[in-house]
Formats: sequence, structure tokens, C-alpha cells
Amino acid sequence: MCGIVGYVGTQQAAPILLEGLSRLEYRGYDSAGVCVEQNGVLKVEKAKGRLQNLIAKTENGALLPGTLGIGHTRWATHGEPNDTNSHPHVSQNGKIAVVHNGIIENYLELREFLQQKGVQFASQTDTEVVAQLMEYCMGLPEVETVSDALYMVLHRIEGAYALGILCSDDPDHVYAARKDAPLLIGFGEGENFIASDVTALVKYTRDVVYMDDGEVAVLGRDGVQVYNAMELPIEKEHHHIDWEISAAEKGGYEHFMLKEIMEEPEALRRAILPRIKDGAVVFDGLMLDSSCYDCIKIIACGSSYHVGMVGKYNLEKLTRMPVEVILASEFRYCSPIVNERTLAIIISQSGETLDTMAALREAKSLGARILSIVNVVGSSIARESDDVLYTWAGPEIAVATTKAYSTQMAVLDLLAVYLAAQRNTISAEEANRLTAAIAALPAQVEQILSSREQIQYYASQYFNHDSVFFIGRNLDYALGMEGSLKLKEISYIHSEAYASGELKHGTISLIEPGTLVIALGTYGPLFDKAMSNVIEVKARGASVLALTTENRREALSSRVDGILTIPETELPLLPLLGVVPLQLFAYYVALQRGCDIDKPRNLAKSVPAGVFYGSTRFRLPGRIRFSLRMLSECGMMKKTEKGVFL
Repeated sequence: MCGIVGYVGTQQAAPILLEGLSRLEYRGYDSAGVCVEQNGVLKVEKAKGRLQNLIAKTENGALLPGTLGIGHTRWATHGEPNDTNSHPHVSQNGKIAVVHNGIIENYLELREFLQQKGVQFASQTDTEVVAQLMEYCMGLPEVETVSDALYMVLHRIEGAYALGILCSDDPDHVYAARKDAPLLIGFGEGENFIASDVTALVKYTRDVVYMDDGEVAVLGRDGVQVYNAMELPIEKEHHHIDWEISAAEKGGYEHFMLKEIMEEPEALRRAILPRIKDGAVVFDGLMLDSSCYDCIKIIACGSSYHVGMVGKYNLEKLTRMPVEVILASEFRYCSPIVNERTLAIIISQSGETLDTMAALREAKSLGARILSIVNVVGSSIARESDDVLYTWAGPEIAVATTKAYSTQMAVLDLLAVYLAAQRNTISAEEANRLTAAIAALPAQVEQILSSREQIQYYASQYFNHDSVFFIGRNLDYALGMEGSLKLKEISYIHSEAYASGELKHGTISLIEPGTLVIALGTYGPLFDKAMSNVIEVKARGASVLALTTENRREALSSRVDGILTIPETELPLLPLLGVVPLQLFAYYVALQRGCDIDKPRNLAKSVPAGVFYGSTRFRLPGRIRFSLRMLSECGMMKKTEKGVFL
């Protein structure tokens, strides 16, 4: 997802904007730009490529004096990455400047309308429509203020947006608006900020407010006013950021990804230990009676989806409840069978993933109880859930998730034991044994990390393969899905994970001499079957790197080309240990190949896919003007077969 930073205060804005943008580089981008107000004129500088190009072009902001501005790192969605298509976008008369995350779905319709009015567009982007439309609205006789024009624009655009806006006619304020894309406000002394991620602001303030959908904020030097979708002023809950700026820095490591892998033991301690009291799993504040639910739906994207796949095996085995894992991007389109007896577990690192947010709202509208597992306190998913379990992983800067994945899995393991004990589907002895094993996981991860040189050695042997296959059964199959994703997303090697039992159904035809197969054999009950699959691929000339537990090293080592091991633990917890060597293997392979590990090509933490709404509109008296879309979101409108009722 693109990055947004805005500033109004008494300091020079450009250096603060550039510093904030540098903290957002992990989100993925292909160009950057800033706009600063100078004596009633909006000055813009943009640069394709890395942020360093913009820093050099502006001499770290020295060439753009001014105390109010907005900045942006762009991930191209409309128009190729170049200086023209980069943000900020400025209106035809130069009075409006806009930065935007998200997608304006009806931009072509609006662009055509404005062109008929004589507006000339400079870029290919959807975002420029916002700037040009706002300039057009400013010229209408009924518009008296910048806020009037902004609301008029918001009632006409459809899709997802986080907006930062400057107007040269109002050189003392930054305007912000949010719909389905993250945006927060930072508060300082005589200065205030906006940003798409708190990491951009933590150097300057720890006092933040998270904007909700439909809200507009007006930031001045002496204060901030937030308005809801009905244009009424509201008070927002303030949150204190308690992690240090060093958490968003590399701390001597070459890459954020390696730093975050090395932080996994401590992150796991934060996620696990406060939830174990007197040998039992305890979730303070969680009022969940599992007897009220017939099934569980786990909804997530990417690596969080793979956490859900592991969770399915463990939850079904321990709780005896049916569990379905659904990709969030598919949930709304698969006619899900969900009702008031469904427990929906929503998993997201950021708590802002757009597809996951949309799935959450769909599940909630169908009556499900929403339990979310997220990392970011106060995030949209956390706020809209009935219950939330935080992972406490700390900021994750690398695009490829590591410690967030591990802490999500740890929380889901704890939840499985908690629910199973509640439902009496496991004995007290088994619950105690599993809980003790979970408590031991951080130390076992430290043990794996202490011997990472062997993993680095195997990476140096296999980094030049063009295609890799991960095979495993049961929990090992779910683990292989994440291992495969890690490898492909940062090393650009074609990699796939297959259930070992499916080899004979076509996959084995892809195995030829020299093909690298990573065989996962940690799951003891199916170890012999895993061995038979190793023999199959070896017979066809594959090179096999195996991952198993320490007790099975000898049984496997003579039949494979290389072997990695993890400590022994309870069966449900094996994937949490097994993922660590696979994360390291992917990292060292990418390092050998010279890849940009923290910022893989074509990837970002989250890119909004856009949201479609109805387009019928009407006008209410006075300043309160709504579209049906906005009324629906406020809960003031209900569509039926007979019409629309307010």
C-alpha cells in the first residue's frame, strides 16, 4: 500500500515529510513526492524510483521551505511509474494538492465529466480526479469553504481512499479523509500530523487517533477537529504508542527481515506468557462461550491464511468443531454459509487489510460473532470485531512477514487449547501438557536461530534453482504453503507447495533430474508416508532437502541430500518451530541471489482492491449532503425489494 504523511506546524515541513516517508518504504513503492505550501503557492517535487532520488533532488527538503505539507510514496495502480503519475497531484489552477491511497472506482466517469467542463488532465491516474473535482467544486456558488468542497467530492467518488489535501486558499490547514484505507492523526505541541502508518510518526509523537470510515479531519497548528460522515464534530479516543523508534530501525542487521526473524523469540514471549496463568490458558476480557457456536470460519489473506490452515488442523483435532478456512478475497463471492451460530476468526497483521475488512463486514452482516487476531492496536479490524486478541509482535517493516506469522500462530494455538478445555474435548492433563509446550516455544525458537549457519550453507547450495517444490502431509502441508510463499516472494524463484499424497495425481510429472524438493517430515504419525514420497521424487532425480525433528534425523539423513531439524514438541506446535528454518532459508537464498529482500518487486503490505457502491444520489437541505452510499454506511438507510427506506 502507498504511504501518506502530512504535517502542519512551526518546523520546516519537507524534512519531516521525507523522514516519515523513509519509515514507510517497507510498504512498497515506485515513486515519491512532496508538496509544501509557500506564501500561498503549492510547490511540488516528485521523483521516480527510490525515495533517495527525491531526497537528493530537494537536498533533503532544503529547497522546499514551508511549514505545511503532504508527502507520498506511490505504488502504481493507474498509469506507469513516472514523475507525472506520481503523487501529489495538483489541480489545473494549482490551488489543490492531493495524496491518495486506494482506488477511485468511478474515476473514468468523473474524468469525462470534468473534461466536458474544460478541465485538462496531466496524468493517467485516478487520484488526479480528486484534485480536479475539488477545484471544480470550489468554483460552485453554493460552496463557501474548503470543507464544503471536500464533502461534495466525497459524496461523488466511489471506492477506497485515504486522502491528504492542501488548498492554497487555506494555508493553515491540512485536510484528511478516510474510506477503506488506513489513516491516522498524530498530535504534537504546536504541530499535528497525518500518516498511513504510525511508524512514520513515532519519531515525532506518541499520541495518535485512528480515523474511521467516512470521517474527515481538519488539522491546524493549534488543534485538530474530526467530523463524522454526517459532518458533525466528534471526539476521538487517543492511543499512546509505547514502542521505541529503534523497533522500526534495522539495529545493525543488514535487512529488516533478518532482524524480525531474530526478534521472534521475544515477540512470542509477549504473545504467549501473559496468557498463561497457573499452567492454564487465560484470555483476559474474552467472554466467549464456544457452546453457542456450531462451526468456525477462519478468514484471512496471504501468510495469515496459511496460519489459518494450520489452525484448521489443530482446532478440529482439539475442539471437534468443523473449521473452514476461506481466503478473504473470495469470502464475499462464495455465498458463505454463515449465521448467528458461526464463530468467524479474522486474522490480519495490520488490521487494515481491505479484503479482510470487507469479509469481516460480510460475516458480521450474516450474524457471525467476530473474533480477530491482529497486531495493530486500534486498527479497523480490531475496532469492528466483537473480540480481539492482539499478537503484540511489534512493528513489522519487511514486506515478507515473519514474526507476525509466528505470533498469529501462537495465539491461535493458545485459542485452540482454550476452546478445547472449555468444551471438555481434551483432558486436563493434555491441556496442561500443551500449555507447557506453548510456553517453551520461545526458547526453542532461540535454539533454532543459534544454529542458522547450517541453513545459510544449504541456501548457498540451492539458490540457483529455478523451480522448487515443497511437499508434506497434514500439518506439514500447511507449513509447506508458508515456506513456499516466503521463498517465492523474496527470491523470485518459482515455488509451489503440494500435499504429498497428490504427487501421483499429476504433480510428479514436474519432477526431473536436479529439481529441488523440500520434503517436510516433522509430523510423526505420517512420517513413514512422508518417507515414501521422498523415495518417489529421489527415484526421478530430485535433490531433496528435508526438514524433520531431531529424533528423526538419523532415519531420514541417509535418504536425502540435506537435512534440517527442529526441536521436539507437541504435534500441534510443530509448524510454529518448522517455519523458522524455512523463513531463514528463503532469506539466505534471496541474499545469495542479490534480491531487494525488504522490498520485493511487485509486492506491498496491502494494496486496496477497491469497493463498489451504488451510484444513486440525492440532495438534502443545507450543508448535509449525502449519497445513498454514505447513508447506508451510517445505518440510516435500508434497501428492500420495494425501495429504499430511511
